[in-house]
Amino acid sequence: MYNLGIFLYLIGVAIASHFNEKVRKMWRGERDAIRVLKEKVDPNAQYVWFHAASLGEFEQGRPLMEQLRREHPDYKILLTFFSPSGYEVRKNYEGADIICYLPLDTIVNARRFLRAIRPVMAFFIKYEFWYNYLHILKHRNVPVYSVSSIFRPDQIFFKWYGRQYAHVLNCFTHFFVQNEVSKQLLAKIGIKDVSIVGDTRFDRVLQIKEAAKQLPIVEAFCQQSKVFIAGSSWQPDEDIFIPYLNAHPDWKMVIAPHVIGEDHLKQIMDKLEGRKVVRYTEATEENVKDADVLIIDCFGLLSSIYHYATVTYVGGGFGVGIHNTLEAAVWGVPVIFGPNNQRFQEAQGLKACGGGLEIQNADDFNHVMQRFLDDPQSLEKASKEAGDFVKQRAGATDRVLSFVQLY
Repeated sequence: MYNLGIFLYLIGVAIASHFNEKVRKMWRGERDAIRVLKEKVDPNAQYVWFHAASLGEFEQGRPLMEQLRREHPDYKILLTFFSPSGYEVRKNYEGADIICYLPLDTIVNARRFLRAIRPVMAFFIKYEFWYNYLHILKHRNVPVYSVSSIFRPDQIFFKWYGRQYAHVLNCFTHFFVQNEVSKQLLAKIGIKDVSIVGDTRFDRVLQIKEAAKQLPIVEAFCQQSKVFIAGSSWQPDEDIFIPYLNAHPDWKMVIAPHVIGEDHLKQIMDKLEGRKVVRYTEATEENVKDADVLIIDCFGLLSSIYHYATVTYVGGGFGVGIHNTLEAAVWGVPVIFGPNNQRFQEAQGLKACGGGLEIQNADDFNHVMQRFLDDPQSLEKASKEAGDFVKQRAGATDRVLSFVQLY
């Protein structure tokens, strides 16, 4: 059934590639992967393979790749992606020797791919369970590790109709999971080679913090003011926080929307009644000094911008799900977000410690902000809890690599 499903999916992708640019990039990249490997593989080298579905999983695998390269430079690294949103952004990443798409999981593709690379070990990040690749790796006695994986009772592995597919989990040499629930769920289906190590994303955001850019324009904008920074915001988020901040001009506001198209930027500026607004790409250290709002209309700055926040807001919680809360929390500032956060363990942890605050509507947001204004100690406490939450959960990378046998 699995291979039939993959075959039907392959047909669907081939058809969709004629109409969708993102699918077309993936389709071409997968078909080109074997050629890339044949051109670039050093037959005398030993390769460690890292597979990340997309950009988020790449960020989880990145600390492992970089530490492995530092400590074991004799190994070469192959990095594969499934999604264009990962590959297109990181195709020039210098931490890997070869970067390409992973061909779809047919038996023929898996055999050709593994014959070309012959990895000495493989790391699959978080949610990657490719049946044919994993079975061939196991047959060849290649150690395979699942890193930062997390399991929930509603996944197919733990349903009666998923028992056959669940055998794919036996192909892994070891699971490095994020929490106790995952370990218990795996134990129920006979998977015992499991360690709770946490999430490598905590290591990654600490790396990002250490490498943060100095941003003179943002510094000139913020000065000594209270600064509210909204990252990866969508329209429903902006409809909540902009009215409150319009009514409280003593707060400066930085908005880094998830979508920076002109239509969305105009919508934001139309809501900023009576506020002096400057776009980052048009800003100078002089013209931002008396501005009230700075709109970040470019990519790549958000993780550094959070450094200047008094309070942060992370968007997406009124849509498909919140974005990266750890990039904000690592700076020791409270993080506000919407209700769609249940699937995100880090958000649950931030809520539990008081460093993260969930809101359901504008009234909730207004209440949280007013509490921070009226009670500075509550703001100080929430800030400390957010920073401590990240620092106390670092170290997953070391725990994984100390377990793995590198020959």
